[in-house]
Amino acid sequence: MNASDMRRRRFVAGVSALGLAAAGGARAQGGNATHVAGPGAASYPVQPIRMVVPYPPGGGTDNLARMMATRLQEAWGQTVIVDNRPGASGTIGNDMVAKAAPDGYTVLLAITAIVQVPALMKLPYDVTRDLQALAQVASTNSILVVPRSSPVKNLAEFIALVKSQPGKHNFGSYGIGTSSHIQGSLLNLQAGTDLIHVPYKGAAPLLQDLRGGQLTCAFIDMSTVRPHLDTFKSLAVTGTQRNRVVPEVPTFAELGFQSFEPVGWFALFMPAGVPAPIAKKFADESNRILKMPDVIEKIEAQGMTPGGMPTERFAKMVRDDLAVYTRIIRDTNIRLE
Repeated sequence: MNASDMRRRRFVAGVSALGLAAAGGARAQGGNATHVAGPGAASYPVQPIRMVVPYPPGGGTDNLARMMATRLQEAWGQTVIVDNRPGASGTIGNDMVAKAAPDGYTVLLAITAIVQVPALMKLPYDVTRDLQALAQVASTNSILVVPRSSPVKNLAEFIALVKSQPGKHNFGSYGIGTSSHIQGSLLNLQAGTDLIHVPYKGAAPLLQDLRGGQLTCAFIDMSTVRPHLDTFKSLAVTGTQRNRVVPEVPTFAELGFQSFEPVGWFALFMPAGVPAPIAKKFADESNRILKMPDVIEKIEAQGMTPGGMPTERFAKMVRDDLAVYTRIIRDTNIRLE
């Protein structure tokens, strides 16, 4: 290493130390304080970035993380390492990032579960206090589907069928406390039905049993069900707008139901206390990437809607979804067993 490189590294180390001290002061005064721009933002990043994925390799979250890591690495010339830390409904990886140094070199790619789990269990971190939302990478509707052999043609007929045969019908989910469980429970509450919850450990066995008629119905995210749509009947979708893949299928809101507006999302977070200019630089670059035509194409090919909304708007969505899911989980009396 030459003298110039040594001076540069000492300078960066000094800037990082100042940033950490400022972050520590902000946390001591109550958390999500903003920071004055420092010289570190202009040169960021100067070392590898770790992108924590709180789920196993190979799934939709992991695929999006690797796509974003590759594009960020191309843009900045710094390595972005995808670090899979699965377990406990994503809370192991979430907690790791919440407790990481607030220097901008640890980032989380989380899913909607991050705002659902707080109502189900005591956590070692607080989503809104210890993490800051940066960018929504993608979103996906959930869709209520029934087997192709089902006699019903729409949601009204489905509800009438279930009510006419008490205790006979069920719904599958990805597990207790997941979006598919929450949505099925919410339908029971609002429609006055008594669908029995059947949790699964993955999409494959759920789809197989639904296709075979062992399940009456299931809420499945569009990215998972898209390749199998021709084997099911689609009754309604979550969200505020119809899904472009099945534009003929109405939203629950159109059919008079409430609180089905939240959609599933995949998003980037950093620890609270990361200097605002660094967090903004990461969010802005991520949103720029998400507007690239080939990135949009890749996300849409998975049955998802590309993100890229302004950071402030997404941060509000996180807070709003947290409140909505907390209320739904309380009202439907969902508990981890």
